[in-house]
Amino acid sequence: MSTIGQKIKQAFPDIAILKDPDNYSVFSGRNLPSFVKDFLLRKNYLICLLCLLFVACDCDDKPDDPIDDGNGNGSGTTTETLYREGITRISDDSLAFVLFAPGKTTVHLIGDFNDWTVSDDYRMAKDGDFFRLKTGRLDKNKEYVCQYLIDNRIRIADPYANKVSDPNHDADIPPEIYPNLIAYPKGKTTEIAMTVSTADERYNWQVENFKPADLPNLVIYEILIRDFTEKRSVKGVQEKLPYLQSLGVNAIELMPFNEFEGNDSWGYNPSFYFATDKIYGTSRDYKEFIDACHRNGIAVIMDMVLNHSYGQSPLVRMYQNANGTPTAANPWYNTSSPNQTYSWGYDFNHESRYTQQFVDSVCAFWMQEYKVDGFRFDFTKGFTNTPGDGWNYDQARINILQRMAEQIWKRKKDALVILEHLTDNREEKALAEFGMLLWGNLNYRMNEATMGWTQQNADGSWNADVSWGAYKERGWETPNLVAYMESHDEERLMYKNSQYGKEYGDYSVKKLSTGLQRTAGAAVLFLALPGPKMIWQFGELGYDYFLGASAEEGRLEKKPIRWDYCDDPERKALHDVFATMISLKKENAALFNTPNFTYELQEAFKYVALASANKNAVAMTNFDVVDAEKSVNFGRAGKWKDHFTGHEIILASPIEKITLAPGEFRLYLSE
Repeated sequence: MSTIGQKIKQAFPDIAILKDPDNYSVFSGRNLPSFVKDFLLRKNYLICLLCLLFVACDCDDKPDDPIDDGNGNGSGTTTETLYREGITRISDDSLAFVLFAPGKTTVHLIGDFNDWTVSDDYRMAKDGDFFRLKTGRLDKNKEYVCQYLIDNRIRIADPYANKVSDPNHDADIPPEIYPNLIAYPKGKTTEIAMTVSTADERYNWQVENFKPADLPNLVIYEILIRDFTEKRSVKGVQEKLPYLQSLGVNAIELMPFNEFEGNDSWGYNPSFYFATDKIYGTSRDYKEFIDACHRNGIAVIMDMVLNHSYGQSPLVRMYQNANGTPTAANPWYNTSSPNQTYSWGYDFNHESRYTQQFVDSVCAFWMQEYKVDGFRFDFTKGFTNTPGDGWNYDQARINILQRMAEQIWKRKKDALVILEHLTDNREEKALAEFGMLLWGNLNYRMNEATMGWTQQNADGSWNADVSWGAYKERGWETPNLVAYMESHDEERLMYKNSQYGKEYGDYSVKKLSTGLQRTAGAAVLFLALPGPKMIWQFGELGYDYFLGASAEEGRLEKKPIRWDYCDDPERKALHDVFATMISLKKENAALFNTPNFTYELQEAFKYVALASANKNAVAMTNFDVVDAEKSVNFGRAGKWKDHFTGHEIILASPIEKITLAPGEFRLYLSE
């Protein structure tokens, strides 16, 4: 008898269900409840049926809501094909398994529940390119480790698994980060497996429908969970939300946290796209963190790597040559990357409809199941099959990215779609005008400014020209440039200040206080420019440890965590400049997001002038190592006050000569 039939039987034991137990139209009554007899006497069969149906549907052992399969629906329409690809909870004791494996002959489910034996009872039914199996008699209070055995030789975890069991790395995950982690069944199998359960683990969200800040108002804080707190966990990040809220950021961008290879990584070597990496915490820990961010008005952006993956990915391992490369039969990957200059791992074929469906399913899952507010897509320059290094305008790539963005917005209309694209400006402009945000790297030239290397070059260009941080300089109509002075990829401003800063007489950029002041001047200009901005973790405190340019230089290694920098008055002063500018940017959106702004960002004395209907602002910094004078166009005459010092000036005309000491910065607001 079906579960619904059982529920009716429990509610009305004197009703005998005839023929099909799920056919609610066939009943015989003996000692019926009185209210049912009354209904029947009045021939209100329909009402009686609805009452019974209500009881039947009030049932805990129903399938989980299906996750979007990439087409905006489940993976089938009939009873047998209802379940999406992956693993679906049917009831307290039953799961459905669906694997897409074109060209494969047999797939068996092996695991704890059958002592890892291959048997016909667990042979999955072949249905075209799909293999399907429903299994029951499972204990809802127990986790099971299992795998697919494909053609009696390939052992994989489900590509859609929400949790995996790793034979090589799980034992090293601290119990305080992931308590009671089920052990890998060593001696029973090899390769990564999936961990499944029939427990209903749905999370009760406190914030159901969070809305991120408007795009121009975004101030994003990029975090590598591993190097942000001593706990090295997502719970540790959550404990620092009061600090981030006081800084004023309204979005957190977490570097990749879906399952990646190993435990110690930046995360750009993904293996499973539907599982949170256990090294940072449990699935519930991540959800509680996102919920807490939303309660504090902070959006959560997931760094997503869909340019490539590596050899642990089951999508790679299902169709793999002896040397590890994808075969021509692989539905998702190119046999080799069309970009031989910039290439990592195994290259996704973004022209494949199977890859596109997978991408859509991945994005839909994280927005639906974890309520992430959007994605920063890594190396989108590689989302193409056009041969070359990716620097040239590529209409095929534009089409691929626009299709992806449309599918994301179809599911969440205000989702943030951020691209690390860094290619031809005409292409970036087209993507920006379509509604996507694009990373804008100011690191090198802004660091040249903070170090004091501001000279004009032989070709007429200026060494520290940061004009590219203004979206208008690029010819864009929309302010969809996410400019940044530092990111996970870039050397730290203060490290280079301390090592290579310019010296002139008694003035030395290498001195801590001087380097911090010049970094504050950079922050004032940077945050005054209209458009969204991004800050790398601890940049507001002048983090000054060497990143390195290669693995040999320790680039990917753990870095010191220096929360004690908050107690250093000079570093705290830099933090306060960041916080002040962020607060002004958010509280005066009409001014700091105005399209009416001018700038001079080439020479050593740089300024940005903003004008709105009711107020004007001018941010300025002298990056020379000597005094500098400049005629600044304030845009209007009258009384002005420096926001940081309170110093007032009265202008007889809009243009005024201003002299600044080396490293000095000001933010004048009209009175």
